[in-house]
Amino acid sequence: MKFRKLGLCLALASAASGIAHADDTKVQAVADAQQQNSTLEKIAKTGVIVVGHRESSVPFSYYDNQQKVVGYSQDYSNAIVAAIKTKLNKPDLQVKMLPVTSQNRIPLLQNGTYDFECGSTTNNLERQKQASFSNSIFVVGTRLLVKKGGAIKDFADLKGKTVVVTSGTTSEILLNKLNDEQKMNMRIISAKDHGDSFRTLESGRAVAFMMDDALLAGERAKAKKPSDWEILGTPQSHEAYGCMLRKGDNEFKKLMDDTIVQAQTSGEAAKWFDKWFKQPIPPKNMTMNFDLSDDMKALFKTPNDKAMN
Repeated sequence: MKFRKLGLCLALASAASGIAHADDTKVQAVADAQQQNSTLEKIAKTGVIVVGHRESSVPFSYYDNQQKVVGYSQDYSNAIVAAIKTKLNKPDLQVKMLPVTSQNRIPLLQNGTYDFECGSTTNNLERQKQASFSNSIFVVGTRLLVKKGGAIKDFADLKGKTVVVTSGTTSEILLNKLNDEQKMNMRIISAKDHGDSFRTLESGRAVAFMMDDALLAGERAKAKKPSDWEILGTPQSHEAYGCMLRKGDNEFKKLMDDTIVQAQTSGEAAKWFDKWFKQPIPPKNMTMNFDLSDDMKALFKTPNDKAMN
C-alpha cells in the first residue's frame, strides 16, 4: 500500500511539474510575442525601418520612372518614417522599401519581414484578426471600369459575362459572393495585380474590371486613351484604407495615428490629395480627375480607424 501511495504521490508531483512547465512555456511565448510586436524596439535595435509598398497601385503607392516609390499613401509612409526618426532620436535610420502584393502583404508583415505598409489595403473585420490598422487614410467604393458607351451600365448587366478582378482583394471576395448569391453565371478572372487586371479588360478578355473606384481611376489614367473608359455601377461596398502594422502593437499604432491625425487636421493630407488626384502625376503626367468625396471630407474633419462595409 505504501509503495502504491508513494507512486501516486510521485505521479501527481510529476503532473504538477508538467503543468507548471507548460504554464511557464505559455508565459514565455506571450512575452516573446509581445517583444516581437514592439516595432519601435526592433527598429531602435537594428537601425533599420522596412516599409512595405505596392508596385502599381496608382496613385497610392507605385514606381515612377526612376523606380522611386511615390503616391498618396507613400506621403503618409514618409511622414510616419519621419515621426519614427524623431521618436527614437535617430535621424540617420536606414529606410528599406519592400514591394508587397495583395497575396503576400499580410504573411510578410506577420513574420516580421517588414514593419508597416501604407498602400491600398482595406481595413475590415476579417483582416483585423491578422493585423492592426492605423487611422484611415482613404475611403473608396467598389465599382466597375468598362468601355465607354458599351452595354454594361451596372452590376446586373454582368450576368453571363467575363469580369476581371485583382486576386487577394476584398473586391474579389465581393464579386464571387455576388456571383453565387445572385446566380449571375459570371466567368471571373483573378489577375495578379491591378495593372494585369486592366490589361485583361483592355484586351477584350473581360467586359468589366471590378475594384475600388480610386484604383480604377488610376488604371484609367494610365490607359493609352483614358477617355475610352468610364467608371460606373452602384458601389457594392464602402471601404477604408489604413496603414497596416503587426497586431497588438499599440505603441506603434499610436505613433502612426498621431502622425495621420496631424496630417489630416492640419490640411497637409488635403494637399496630398490635390497633388495625386487633381494634378498631373508621374510617370506620364496623367491626371486622375478624381474629386474629394463626402466620405473623405468627413474623414479629414474627424480622423478615425473604423472599418467600413
